[in-house]
Amino acid sequence: MTTNPTSEPAPAVTLDTSGLLCPLPVYKAALALKGIEPGQILELICTDPGSLADIPAMAHQRGDRLVRTEDRDTTQVFWIEKGTTT
Repeated sequence: MTTNPTSEPAPAVTLDTSGLLCPLPVYKAALALKGIEPGQILELICTDPGSLADIPAMAHQRGDRLVRTEDRDTTQVFWIEKGTTT
């Protein structure tokens, strides 16, 4: 599944969690999001199939916005905009 809005800012940070299994991609993504400013984008690369459910749930729980997702066969890429409440 690919969700692609008409325009999106470039990521402030890219985090590659390839090879890591749950809960590490979620944990590392949350840490990375703490290190950026509200409105900035985290690009997250994962190979854990559970990330397709886990990352959107984490973003929703934190009050962040999932801007875009790409499922590239065995790799998932997420663009998460940090919310103002986290």
